[in-house]
Amino acid sequence: MKVLYRWTLKNKKADYKLMSSQLKISEEVCRVMVNRGITSKDTISQYLTPVIENLHNPKTMLDLEKAVNILTEAINTGKSIRIVSDYDVDGVISCYVLIRAIKRCGGIIDYVIPHRVEDGYGINERIVQQAAADSIDILITCDNGISAFNAIDLAKSLGITVIITDHHQIPYKLDENNNKIYQVPCADAIVNPKQIKCQYPFKELCGAGVVFKLIQYLYEVMKIPNDESINLLQYVAIATICDIVDLVGENRIIAKNGLEMLNNTENLGLKELIKVSKQDKNKITSYTLGFILGPCINAVGRLDSGDKAVELLLSQDETKVEALGNELYELNMKRRALTEEGFNRIIESIENSTVKNHKVKIFYDEEIHESVAGIIAGRVKDKYHVPVIILTDSGGVAKGSGRSIDSYNIYEELSSCSDILEKYGGHSMAAGLSIKELNIPHLRDRLNERFNISEEDLIPKLPIDVFMPFERITHNLIQELEVLEPFGKGNGKPVFGDKDVRIIKGKIFGKNSNVLSLKLVSSSKGIFDGIYFGDIDKFNKYIKENFGSKELENVYNGSRNTIKLDIAYFPKLNTYRGNSTTQIHILHFK
Repeated sequence: MKVLYRWTLKNKKADYKLMSSQLKISEEVCRVMVNRGITSKDTISQYLTPVIENLHNPKTMLDLEKAVNILTEAINTGKSIRIVSDYDVDGVISCYVLIRAIKRCGGIIDYVIPHRVEDGYGINERIVQQAAADSIDILITCDNGISAFNAIDLAKSLGITVIITDHHQIPYKLDENNNKIYQVPCADAIVNPKQIKCQYPFKELCGAGVVFKLIQYLYEVMKIPNDESINLLQYVAIATICDIVDLVGENRIIAKNGLEMLNNTENLGLKELIKVSKQDKNKITSYTLGFILGPCINAVGRLDSGDKAVELLLSQDETKVEALGNELYELNMKRRALTEEGFNRIIESIENSTVKNHKVKIFYDEEIHESVAGIIAGRVKDKYHVPVIILTDSGGVAKGSGRSIDSYNIYEELSSCSDILEKYGGHSMAAGLSIKELNIPHLRDRLNERFNISEEDLIPKLPIDVFMPFERITHNLIQELEVLEPFGKGNGKPVFGDKDVRIIKGKIFGKNSNVLSLKLVSSSKGIFDGIYFGDIDKFNKYIKENFGSKELENVYNGSRNTIKLDIAYFPKLNTYRGNSTTQIHILHFK
């Protein structure tokens, strides 16, 4: 299946000249903001200057004061507290900042991170039984717990106080009229802004963001300087960016300020991870977190134990930190290899089976490592732009992950098949599930029979912010665009377009021959350097199919050719030996 993109121009109406004059920024940047719904004086101010002072009052979050009262009483009376966090980046960071905070307040604290394969996601009955055996007084979950009904019931029956901190969707059941009846466990306090009765104004915090709000108020009650809680934003920013929550509102404040702090971090573990990953410690960006450091933290939770990532962040022993940093890096290399191997095998299987024609692609491969099923599902989804579920063997039960597209709510669809699932959970774009192997064909048939999305909605769209010839790019514009960072979900990198761009010459380079350098002639005849980090085979195939093999040869030979392309791009500065030139980062072409 060939996935084509439909380019759409965002053309929202506004007085851009007036806006540009008032804000003292270019019309192009004004267009980008308007396209993101940032139009009022207040939203523009908060977007351009996401200051810490605009963080919301934590006390407006449901049960937060109750949770802090439980913790302060426990700290003051010497009760034992145990954290149960998730094994991903969000869970690891949540666990780390909460340990630091409770220790700072003088509390007795330890932690448990469930093993991905042996325990599965979140708090469970084994963990609760162990807490009782260890005479733990209080269990506090991070980034999990909102669906752990059985485990929480058991904890309460054993006399353990339970605080849930989570950010996932509130579970529900459907009544006879298909109305959603929301349900929560019987914990002593539940801190989750997605609760229906919660008045907290921002609902999209990650798990570490929720924990941060708890710490803010805990420090206030314990008379600890506000600066100390603010210092934790550097870690919360890692979770916020890596958990792919929308980088708007309070998340933008956390990410923007946290990134600035990270560029001067004193954390030995982070500094070591930056070092082994060969990154510049003074140029940590959202890309560094999302694609370099975050995957290293995730990998240890996928292939080993998330405890090691927490130890890396907590340790003050340079020898231990060095060993752990290298271990996390190597595990991520292993994870990448497992992912690539599994992805290639799945693609080959799909192309040679009837699954290729299915709108919801469900594939079972017992050789796939359970920990990378979700990553592979995401890559397969990107290739075919349809919902994908990848399943593998997990002790006699098929277990795996699904990834979806904007127009298909995978959690809702799995809910319709709950009678043949052993377990499931997630949200509209991603889900985890376990199912008996014999029921996989039934799941495949049901989801495909229910699939009612039109072919039109299955075509991925590439929204263009501004069609703008390369000549209009200035160093000042590029610097203005940097103010809009960090980019990510909910605040995507702006996309510009130029039409009828000619190619003078092309060259493939890079360690794995995965970078394409192009000398471009814009629609206004200027010459620019372009670079493409996408699928070069796809580029070559497109040129062959639309212009012929000879014209492709001419591109790489630097000979005259008749190729003209429309280019979707993002401009950057390329600095070499002190000289800065405009570089066109090619995002797509047609």
